[in-house]
Amino acid sequence: MAEPIPGVCEVPDAATHDYVLTHTMIRIKDREKSLDFYTRILGMRLARTIDFPEWKFSLFFLQARGNGEPAADTAQTFARPGLLELTYNWGSEDDTAFRPHSGNEEPKGYGHICIAVPDIEAACRRFDELGVTFQKRLGAGGMKEIAFIKDPDGYWIEIVQPDLMDGVIAKATGG
Repeated sequence: MAEPIPGVCEVPDAATHDYVLTHTMIRIKDREKSLDFYTRILGMRLARTIDFPEWKFSLFFLQARGNGEPAADTAQTFARPGLLELTYNWGSEDDTAFRPHSGNEEPKGYGHICIAVPDIEAACRRFDELGVTFQKRLGAGGMKEIAFIKDPDGYWIEIVQPDLMDGVIAKATGG
């Protein structure tokens, strides 16, 4: 048995049994560019949009195609696992001072999201054909079997092929 890792609760409280991670939120500058990227380039589907006119912002909940049909209502939206929430402040595309922080520049924080694809070489060729910006190309760096692309706001998106990941981890950890 592996050594316990400090800080890890080995027996979570029973009250947390049905807790579900539903979404991750990132701020975007231009809703049209971001929605085009996530729906056309990454094939995500818009699950729900919620506008807040009083506060002048909108939320766009996106889901990978493998996560079922779009949400039917707000409760279903907030119960569904694995959504990406894009938060758009109205007019930010015209505000030259507004720039979302990707977390990969100083000060570092947020890192990336990850998309699994069935054929990483084909996906990367397609990203190239579509003019997507790469942060790390397939075959580069220490982990040659993964790639990183950037969305219109500079957020990093890791691209993996799940059936290659055991080899990637084994190489990286010496195991």
